[in-house]
Amino acid sequence: MDKSVFEKRREELKSEMHARGLSAMLVSLAANRYYLSGFELHDAQCNESSGWVVITPDDDYLFTDPRYFDAARQVWDENNLCIYTARKHKEIAEFLKGRGVDSLGFEPKALHLFDYDKLAENFTLTATENLVESLRIVKDEDEIRRMDKSMRLNHELFEYIEGELIPGRTEKEVAWLVEKFFREHGAQELAFSTIVGVGPNAALPHCIPGDTRLRENDLVLIDTGCRLLDYNSDQTRTFWVGDKPSDRFKKTMEQVRAAQQAAIDIIRPGLSCVDAYHAAYAVFEKDGVETLFTHGLGHGVGLETHEPPSLSRAGQGQLEPGMVVTVEPGLYDPAWGGIRWEYQVLVTEDGCRVM
Repeated sequence: MDKSVFEKRREELKSEMHARGLSAMLVSLAANRYYLSGFELHDAQCNESSGWVVITPDDDYLFTDPRYFDAARQVWDENNLCIYTARKHKEIAEFLKGRGVDSLGFEPKALHLFDYDKLAENFTLTATENLVESLRIVKDEDEIRRMDKSMRLNHELFEYIEGELIPGRTEKEVAWLVEKFFREHGAQELAFSTIVGVGPNAALPHCIPGDTRLRENDLVLIDTGCRLLDYNSDQTRTFWVGDKPSDRFKKTMEQVRAAQQAAIDIIRPGLSCVDAYHAAYAVFEKDGVETLFTHGLGHGVGLETHEPPSLSRAGQGQLEPGMVVTVEPGLYDPAWGGIRWEYQVLVTEDGCRVM
């Protein structure tokens, strides 16, 4: 991606910082770091950081360790690059204080308490919420192009996997076929660990694939996505294994699809996020099955699989053109199973488009 794209994003962030009276901003969330710099979309491990970015009105700085020096200088001016070693916090403090930085905004959800305490010894810290995410929430044309390609591969996956749902195969075997297909067809990685649930296991919205085998005349729920060109897809389908779906399967599928369509029919710029949720909920409520709908209607997708906005009863804000959200109502009965059907939707100037 052109470096100027990242520079433009940092300038947009500086405008947001100015409006909030922030003289410098420490960015520690991996997806936000990448969005602003093009450097390392992931952290090395869940308990490690691949680096931080600090944004100031005049200069921007990238901090990382020696493992990433060559990667960092491909995307960043070496004059504004700090390679820290074992004395990470002391070296970062000396680097920034030498450039006049004495206060920092930070991302509470992406900064360990240990790091906070060390930074607080040298800087005045101000918590922020979704500052970079407020920029990421609306996708530009290139991001939408990438997400369309990622979703296209997801559609191809489901066309393939339906033919592989053979009685006797385990949930784990199906999950492996999903990952293998994505890898062999150009995906960088899975967007998240694939969910496969057979029968009652499908009532677990985030079922971990196990040794339960696909059975003739039973349902299987598959929720999966891939990362392609750095952007994620997310899609759920529920299949019937066999030629004659049960009456309950057909009825529940009709209810789920009707709830989904009710939301899609009204998604447009200016619609409140909570109203999208209520449109689907009302369909279930009318049929008296609303207690079986146990999660939100959807969420934003992009560099992360789950990102703002949230289409839920606690959802805040309104939809805008360029937002990408999932619409994924589901009904779950632990004694029987569950059905979820998920589309990824782009909010357009006059409505929405299923991707």
